[in-house]
Amino acid sequence: MATDGILVRVLGDYGPFSAMGKSVGYQISIGDSSFLVDCGSPLFQQIGGHGLKAIRGLIITHCHDDHKRWLTDLALFNLYAPDITGKLQVFTTGTISDGLRTASGPALYSSLDSEAKRVIDLSYDDYIDFHTLGPRAKYRIATLDTGAGGTRPAVVDAQGAAVPPWQAKIVISAKNGTARLLFKDPEYGEWVEPEQFYPFSSPTFYEEDRNIYRDPGGFTIEAINAPVWHGVPGIGVKFRTAGESLVFSGDTAHDIELWQALYSERRPQRLGCSSDEFEAASVLYGDINDYIERAWSRQRYVEALSAFEDAIVIHDIATRRSVVHTDYRRLKYTVLQKESTILTHSPDKMTSEWPLSRADKSFFIQGRTFSEVVGDRLWPMNAAVYDKREGKYYVGYRNPNGAATVYENDGILNLGGEWQWENGEELYRVDLYEDVGGKYFPKLTDDSACYKLRPDGRVELVTCDELGSQGIVVENLREMLANG
Repeated sequence: MATDGILVRVLGDYGPFSAMGKSVGYQISIGDSSFLVDCGSPLFQQIGGHGLKAIRGLIITHCHDDHKRWLTDLALFNLYAPDITGKLQVFTTGTISDGLRTASGPALYSSLDSEAKRVIDLSYDDYIDFHTLGPRAKYRIATLDTGAGGTRPAVVDAQGAAVPPWQAKIVISAKNGTARLLFKDPEYGEWVEPEQFYPFSSPTFYEEDRNIYRDPGGFTIEAINAPVWHGVPGIGVKFRTAGESLVFSGDTAHDIELWQALYSERRPQRLGCSSDEFEAASVLYGDINDYIERAWSRQRYVEALSAFEDAIVIHDIATRRSVVHTDYRRLKYTVLQKESTILTHSPDKMTSEWPLSRADKSFFIQGRTFSEVVGDRLWPMNAAVYDKREGKYYVGYRNPNGAATVYENDGILNLGGEWQWENGEELYRVDLYEDVGGKYFPKLTDDSACYKLRPDGRVELVTCDELGSQGIVVENLREMLANG
């Protein structure tokens, strides 16, 4: 296998409600450097303590538990493992880091001393070295001293000076008490939520330094925010070498028609007070959406469209009516291309004409192409259809006389007989093959038989009857299928 390029090991690609578990996580290796993107999957089971010691850093895309579930365990491991001398290196934005700090408190803020005789206080920073990815904001919410022991919340600039209410305000949620920043954009003359409105390249709200990580191995890691629309603060991540570009899109609703509406639609404000009272107020209470006049800037929209150019993209997917992930039916309304996209974070059961990832698969990016790594071989993802169900992974190759039929119903693909409604329009027939460790074998129709991957890498077809079981080594058909 070639060594120049980017190796992606899929540790987990299931959502938080999956019966298969493992959640979301990836190991990225470039040369001698290895990073984790998210840590929702069972890392100690998959990589092991020894392997985790070689990880250079952990990148977190957002604070949903299926993406950060093992963060505190990694932090504790780095603190207490006897042969680790450094803290856990975490790379993300300041906003996401603040969320991690808050969520981790109950697990990290106290422990026993070295003699186990006292309960001691610890801080997040005792465990974790935080490295900023993405630019720092020019404005933030702070608590100012008013004298005589009093304090007040205020929006301040990079120098810590209070910002006047005609330029920025704080909106405290009536739902959960969270303080969010409301900002008047000087170009539009409209009130916006700046972390949603501006891309990281905007000098209006963000500092010039994009805080791109530059690895000694000659590659970069960059946070992108323009195409990420998920509700909670989140980022996508771009790895770039001299010849490759790999983008993890992050959980996002990727839909050009939606994006157009976000930047083009102006909303009327619902002030609940006079205009003069609104303009004079530094702090408001209620729903920030009553005051936001536009969700996205045109600059963010334009950058979202170009964020995946010349890149292999690992992109999350849903099957229908997901407001926080990309709906499979809407892939034609994205800028993604099938030949350069791997779909991930999919439900337990899914049929797709786009390549699907699966926990324990590895992909190798070289130039503008990707292949699956199986042992020391690279294989194209050239099937007509990919299918996940009941913990198994299948590929389908077109055959007019194939045993399985691919149907489409309301934009969703199925293989027939599995939905409560009509199968839908028949598209084509395929032969199905079960993927066992990246090797392909004819789909079994007998429940008393199964494929087993042996420690030596070969695969046995095991059959069972009332007298016991027996197995025979079977031939991998992937090379034949790869050659058409």
